[in-house]
Amino acid sequence: MARNQEEHHLLSTEIVNRGMESSSGSMTFSVRVRRRLPDFVQSVNLKYVKLGYHYLINHGIYLATLPVLVLVFSAEVGSLSREELWRKLWDSTARYDLATVLAFFGVFVFTLSVYFMSRPRSIYLLNFACYRPHDNLKVSKEEIIEQARKSGKFDEASLQFQKRILESSGIGDETYLPKAIMSGENCSTMKEGRAEASMVMFGALDELFEKTRVRPKDVGVLVVNCSIFNPTPSLSAMIINHYKMRGNILSFNLGGMGCSAGIIALDLATRDMLQANLT
Repeated sequence: MARNQEEHHLLSTEIVNRGMESSSGSMTFSVRVRRRLPDFVQSVNLKYVKLGYHYLINHGIYLATLPVLVLVFSAEVGSLSREELWRKLWDSTARYDLATVLAFFGVFVFTLSVYFMSRPRSIYLLNFACYRPHDNLKVSKEEIIEQARKSGKFDEASLQFQKRILESSGIGDETYLPKAIMSGENCSTMKEGRAEASMVMFGALDELFEKTRVRPKDVGVLVVNCSIFNPTPSLSAMIINHYKMRGNILSFNLGGMGCSAGIIALDLATRDMLQANLT
């Protein structure tokens, strides 16, 4: 039975000769059954195909020349014995004068230096800090659903959907939520949003500066990301003014881009800023 179902999925039907009139006056049509083409999107993970394509493009010259050089060198060396190989190397070296040898050595050192200088330098994470709020902001999943029900803004279907999202997202019963969400009062104001942002950002940065012993004046690049709250002046300006950072700091504020901007912020800080400004 399972085999018949699998074969059924591999077949496709197509109606042909639609609208032909038979001798009795009724409309007739024909059905053609043929095998479907394989679904390459489902059978192949396109993410790895893209990674392989980029690797092939970036290293294509090496992949094309190295096998040829290895084959030529293997064919040349494989036909010689050890004594003949040493004698040939010694005779070839003896034919060149000191200037030629030094020039070749200089070109080799220059090429090696350019190679190592052009390689991307390693970037290390010295330390990190995560802000932990007070326990009065800790709520359970049942309390979140109950607060949403009390707000009167959601019907029962929406509440069930939120409950399923909470179950599948991995949020536990000791999750911290801001006052603007769990309070029964309407306190979702710009002032409350700035107070919440200041509490989280300054709490994490105070701990980070204490761990790393880095002064705020020594920070050269600042990247701030917030998925929803995007005030003016920006969150990065709030940090710079609070810690009295230097005036020529490279500041970037990513706002209103959703949770996916976290990866963009990391890429901006590491590859575009630190890699480009390393000396």
